[in-house]
Parts: sequence; C-alpha cells; structure tokens
Amino acid sequence: MKFIHIADVHWGMSPDSDKPWSKERCQDIKETFAKAVNQAKDLEADCLLISGDLFHRQPLARDLKEVNYLFSTIPAVHVVIIAGNYDRIRKNSAILSFDWAPNVTYLMSEELDSVYFKEINTEVYGFSYYSAEIFENRLDHIKVPNNGRIHILLGHGGDANHIPFDKGAMANLDFSYIAMGHVHRPEVLIENRMAYAGSLEPLDKTESGQHGMMVGEINEVTRMITSLKFVPLAKLQYISLAVNVTTATTNTELAMKITQEIQSRGPENIFRFRIKGMRDPDISFDLNMLSARFKIMEIVDESEPQYDFSALFAEHSSDMIGFYIQALQKPEMSPVEKKALYYGINALLRTTDERS
Repeated sequence: MKFIHIADVHWGMSPDSDKPWSKERCQDIKETFAKAVNQAKDLEADCLLISGDLFHRQPLARDLKEVNYLFSTIPAVHVVIIAGNYDRIRKNSAILSFDWAPNVTYLMSEELDSVYFKEINTEVYGFSYYSAEIFENRLDHIKVPNNGRIHILLGHGGDANHIPFDKGAMANLDFSYIAMGHVHRPEVLIENRMAYAGSLEPLDKTESGQHGMMVGEINEVTRMITSLKFVPLAKLQYISLAVNVTTATTNTELAMKITQEIQSRGPENIFRFRIKGMRDPDISFDLNMLSARFKIMEIVDESEPQYDFSALFAEHSSDMIGFYIQALQKPEMSPVEKKALYYGINALLRTTDERS
C-alpha cells in the first residue's frame, strides 16, 4: 500500500504580506498543493493523507470547490483529511454541509473516528480540531483492534497548546504509520513509523530548508513500512547567509558579493543577509537597490567601524570626543554598548568635520 502524506498547506495564506512577492507566494502555495495532488496520481498512490491545516482560515465555499476539483482529478486515490487548529471546524463552517468528491473522506468528528478501505485493507483514524488549542494529550494512548488491518493515524499537534504527546508512548501504539501535522519542518520522529510532513511551502523566514511531502509504502502482509522518504516540492527556500566585510570593502564590492551569492543559490529563493566584520568608518552600506532586483527579506548590518580609539583619544583628550571615549569604552562591552560608542563617535566626528 502506497501513500503520500502532506500537512499544513495553509491554502489562502499570503506569506510575507508586507513584501512585493506576497501575492506570488499565495499562488505558489496553491500550485504546489496541486502538484502534490498530481503526484498522488503519477506515483499511483493508494492514499493521500492530509494531517490538518489544509486551509489557513475558515474555508469559503469557493476554496472548498477549488481543492475538491483537484481531488476529483485523482478518483483512484483515497483522500483522507482532518482539520487542524487553523482550519478548525466551527458551527457555521461551510465544510459541514459540503459535498466532497466520492474519493474524499473528511474525518470531521471531534472524537476519534476512522474510515476503512477494504480493497487495500487499510483503516485511517483521526479527529478534527473544534478549538484553536487542545491542551489534552489525546494521541499517545489510542487503542485499535488487532484485526489484521493496516492502521494509520492522522494527528495534528505536538506542543504544549496543541495536543502534547510522549514520543516514546507513540512508538507503542499499534499503527503502521502515524502521519503528523502542525510542525512546519519535515521530520521523522520514529523511524519508519511516525513523521511530520512539514508544510508544502515555507511560510515565513524562520522556515528554512526544503519543504515537500512524505512518500511511503506499507507491506500488506507484515503491515510494516518498507519505505518512507521525504520528497521536496516547494518552489523556493528561505536562505539565511552571513557576509563578511573588512576595512577594504566598499559598498559596490559588497553589493556584487551579495548578488553573486544570490545567483549561485537561485534568485527564486528568499534571502536574509547579516553583514559581519570591521568596516572602514568612512563607509556606510546602502543596499536598497538589491531589494528591487531580488527577493530579500532583510539585510541586517552588524559590521562595526574600525576606529583607532587610542589615537582618537590622544588627539581629542580634552574635548567632547575624548570625554565620550573615556566614558563609554571598557574592556568587555555588550553589542548595545558598542553601538552606542560607535554611533556616538561617528556623530561627534561628523560634527567636528562640519565645523572645520
């Protein structure tokens, strides 16, 4: 029995809402989801398992129709879904009266429920969220009958506010596979037994690395997983890089260096840069022009001007610059104290230059 496991699609979300590429990212989520659905057909999967947060908010009828159409294109694949904390079911949810395609089962009960597919001897269990948080441990003590069926559990959570569980206890459950959602980074929790699929697309700057889906196979006789692998699908990644500068680094040189880094890793990706090292006090880095060319989330300048404080103090021992150095400089300085010293000296030197 072959399955595809996805979670945390967040259909309808517009990541990086304050950035010019936000609408593009919203469309990326939908296109990558469509790609995952199509993969279920291409890989001849028996089941497509969706472990919560298919939607970013309460889905409207038009959202349900869009995703249902995609499911209807894979009629031979059993689609099983639970609601997570974001798309939790409410009394007025459109999902309660929606007519899904024949191959779709939405386990909408707040209590543990299941669906059995006789032709593949597989029973899929799960329950949906009806509130934003579930503090109760509702997963690691579930019991299922020893009836010779392949048992799969869909779950969503894993932190203190969303169904906390004990991984050791989960390993003792009688499930061939436990398909988890809620954590957006793909991770195998128990080898060939339990995994987070992660979000299909990275959804904010903290979600670095590859994103996609889990693909697995279960032996129909032993009811054990024989293969479980992560398959990347996302259109891009969030990449964080540190760029080192020296007192010889100019603004143009730094811009060229960052451009090369982006080109080598793929300009389709979204980048965060940290500038580190000592710079020439006369140089200030202005890299705004790069943001018009590439997807740059932020550039944080942590470089420090390389002042010769001993020489400055000797030259200005009896004026404000000398007094300022004497008041602030000490052997062990915090980053904030360093910035205060550097910015203050820079301002005082500029004031001196303007008066001369």
